[in-house]
Amino acid sequence: MIKNYQKVIPLAALFLVSVHVQAQIQTKAQTDSTKTKNIEEIKITLGSRNKARVATDTPVPVDVINIGAQSVMTPQMDLNQILNYAAPSFTSNSTTVADGTDHIDPAQLRGLGPDQVLVLLNGKRRHTSSLVNVNGSPGRGSVGTDLNALPAFAIERLEVLRDGASAQYGSDAIAGVINVIMKRNTNALTAAITAGGFNSNGANDHQGGWDGAKYQVDLNYGVGIGKKGFINFTASLMKRDETRRAGTATGSIFNAYNAIEQRALENGVNLSSLFGNIGSTPNQQQIVDYIHQYAQGVNYFSPSFQSQIQNTNNISGLQGILGADFTENELAYRGLTRNDFNMRVGQSRLTSGQFFMNSQFDLSDSVQGYAFGGISYRSGNAGGFFRRPNVNRTPTSIYPNGFLPEIASDVIDLSFAAGVKGKIGNVNYDISNTFGQNTFDYTIKNTANASMLFPSKTEFDAGGLSFSQNTINADFDTKVDWLEGFNIAFGGEARFERYKITSGEQASWALYNTSGTVSSPDDQKPTDFFGAVRPGGAQVFPGFRPENSLNKGRRSVAAYLDTELDVTDKWLISGAVRFENYSDFGSTFNYKIATRYKLTDQINIRAAHSTGFRAPSLQQIYYNTTSTQFVGGTAYEVGTFSNDSQIAKSLGIPTLKQERSMSFSAGITTKIPQANLTITVDGYYIKIKDRVVLTDQFLRPSGTYPAGSSEFNLQREFDKANANAATFFTNAIDTQTKGLEGVISHRAKFSPKVSLSSDLAVTVSRTNRIGNIRGSDLLINAGQINRYYSEMSRVYLEEAIPRFKASLNNSLEVSKFSFLLRNVYFGKVTDPNTMDVNGDGKIGYQIINGSVVETEHPVWGGKIITDLSVGYKFTKNFILTIGANNLFDIYPDRNLGPATVQRPSMNSSGEVVYNAAAPIDLSNQNQFVYSRNVSQFGMNGRFLFTRLNFNF
Repeated sequence: MIKNYQKVIPLAALFLVSVHVQAQIQTKAQTDSTKTKNIEEIKITLGSRNKARVATDTPVPVDVINIGAQSVMTPQMDLNQILNYAAPSFTSNSTTVADGTDHIDPAQLRGLGPDQVLVLLNGKRRHTSSLVNVNGSPGRGSVGTDLNALPAFAIERLEVLRDGASAQYGSDAIAGVINVIMKRNTNALTAAITAGGFNSNGANDHQGGWDGAKYQVDLNYGVGIGKKGFINFTASLMKRDETRRAGTATGSIFNAYNAIEQRALENGVNLSSLFGNIGSTPNQQQIVDYIHQYAQGVNYFSPSFQSQIQNTNNISGLQGILGADFTENELAYRGLTRNDFNMRVGQSRLTSGQFFMNSQFDLSDSVQGYAFGGISYRSGNAGGFFRRPNVNRTPTSIYPNGFLPEIASDVIDLSFAAGVKGKIGNVNYDISNTFGQNTFDYTIKNTANASMLFPSKTEFDAGGLSFSQNTINADFDTKVDWLEGFNIAFGGEARFERYKITSGEQASWALYNTSGTVSSPDDQKPTDFFGAVRPGGAQVFPGFRPENSLNKGRRSVAAYLDTELDVTDKWLISGAVRFENYSDFGSTFNYKIATRYKLTDQINIRAAHSTGFRAPSLQQIYYNTTSTQFVGGTAYEVGTFSNDSQIAKSLGIPTLKQERSMSFSAGITTKIPQANLTITVDGYYIKIKDRVVLTDQFLRPSGTYPAGSSEFNLQREFDKANANAATFFTNAIDTQTKGLEGVISHRAKFSPKVSLSSDLAVTVSRTNRIGNIRGSDLLINAGQINRYYSEMSRVYLEEAIPRFKASLNNSLEVSKFSFLLRNVYFGKVTDPNTMDVNGDGKIGYQIINGSVVETEHPVWGGKIITDLSVGYKFTKNFILTIGANNLFDIYPDRNLGPATVQRPSMNSSGEVVYNAAAPIDLSNQNQFVYSRNVSQFGMNGRFLFTRLNFNF
């Protein structure tokens, strides 16, 4: 029954799409049908400087999403996820095991980057996050705006402008603009208490049951000030627990040395304390004697293996013996199971508190003042890769069973805007100042610096990031009396930005030598028993080094002119120009032209053309650190180097410059009043030049070179950063994006107590690189073009989020009951994990069930997620809602397990033969049952919730 139901929904959706040719969404779930307004009646503040323009009257598409109504019925609790299910052009999902990106969700519009959509709050530019997404996730290399810093309960509606708007609003508006309009309610206290959790077969590492509990309390209160003024407050508290979606850990966990070491520890002997560099320690014989002594206490060693150990009297010989796998025996001895070594894969832990205010007040009869803003604090905790006891990253003296390191974050986001507005003659004016700041501080817990001679410290202050932005705006608009229907707006903006990196404590980043002091390149490094050098810094996230610390700023000034003219009652044209100058890369000039024509009273056609730009963020220009990243299951200490670093100059990495865009859009809107039906269709084309990307890892040069040579100096730069690989930000490529989006909305009222609102929407988009890869001639000439812009980077840019997405929303009101039924189809995505194990850009091959199968990347199929909520209005002041997100407990396709990569070659007879390369396991020893790199809708399964709404 369920399977058949799931098949019917996409077929119905596709049928309607084929008939009406459309794609995108305007969600208007209402809890009281008497309050429902048609979308045409809402005056918009976005996309048009003419404040009298309504949403369906604009020459470019603008969606209006009623967040106030959504907060009653929708299962989603944060702004990113509300938008992810309400607007198909919008994509955002929580990541897992991705360092800081576990705590701030990247959000994308029209398939472009998180930093290519501009966010406004009450029409004023919102600051971005201080975090750069450098780990594996969609939006890799970008810096986005943290929408979850805004409490959804403080928001009245969202206006989503789906068109390039840099000429109107400045940098970042290549994909569009999201304007968040805050509540203005007065004389009412509203509250919501929500509790829920994941009730899923995949919960608790696939043992089923409940996990990931979420609790949230929201309050909103407003009072009037004077004749027309108001002040509105919102407070929100939220706590969520982790979810666990790893599979039972496979692979080797304990070797013979771990078993002997454990017996020694049980008898008060710490073998790890007896050696630093195993090749130079003066007491090798003592170590050998201890191994001989305590090996006898491992009762599952066979007599022949015991004899082999006892007859070996040197370290090098024992190293060749004691690496043997004894995982199952040692698990039984220690009373552990393989599940004790599972990673925390899924939703991270989070606690947050938010307080926001919105106000407007009369300063005189003709002048109004306003102020708004707030503060958001979040404390997060996410897990990294499990450090097993048989690896050199684990100091077994304090973690004999290995450890799961944790990244704890403290994210503080604050903003405040104030201004005055009024009218002088026929000219409206608005003068304002907006300040915003985002700080992200790291504390690494349950970890260790493995290079310390006597590791004991398990928690480190790893430093932090800070970004602040202050924007001064002067905006003016007027209607020209001598030309009816002509509106003109003009103004200027000055923006000041600052980016800071604060270093962590020494032990969080240092690589120590065998003397216990900070190591220089020529020092001897501590090793484990097998001679592998122990890495420095806090495991999972080495802290920011003093060399990483910085305090950089820039400023920009801009002037714009924006006009609209109703040439006739049917024909509207508009145009805008903007000049902007940045202190760090120069000037840019952009323009936009748009038109709308009424074919009939019910049918409009519209079109627009614009140029745009995005200034590279200060974070992309200056971010630099060394972090532990796992690529294909192998750990690398990856240094992200700024463009002004010596290593970047040595490799010829060009200085960053602005991205430039050109976009075209055209669409049609139709209203059928007799059927209460509205249809919109819009197509678009966006070309972006000099797009900023984060390169793949360039490995440290191997070998020995004479002092003073370029290779020798390059090696020293890697060593100074404690890195064995390097990445850079660069303007490497040009891209084009094509898409189609629209919506069918239907409103029906069957009786005074029964009404139905339905919205069907679809978006189809495709982004791909055009032209050649540009960058460092040195690296490209050295055959490193596939590292400069790799196949993995291509997939993240082009295929890591759904290129097809559709939603069908139905909101039914029956007397005191409210029903929300929503189906969202998330199209297929491609995993950036590749069979291209040597980075040459060629296709790989797998052996599956004994057959050679050609493969490029895993592709995870599209899925339908169903939301169902039921609300009952006991009184006009009290509503109870129960419901579910992902009602049918749908998960993404499962990851690929271990496989053997094959390479084709020609033998002397001209026949194709396959040569085995390294094995690959995309599931990382069964920990990533579902991909951690891409996720259409998450990997948490069914979420059940209940919510109480109060209104006094």
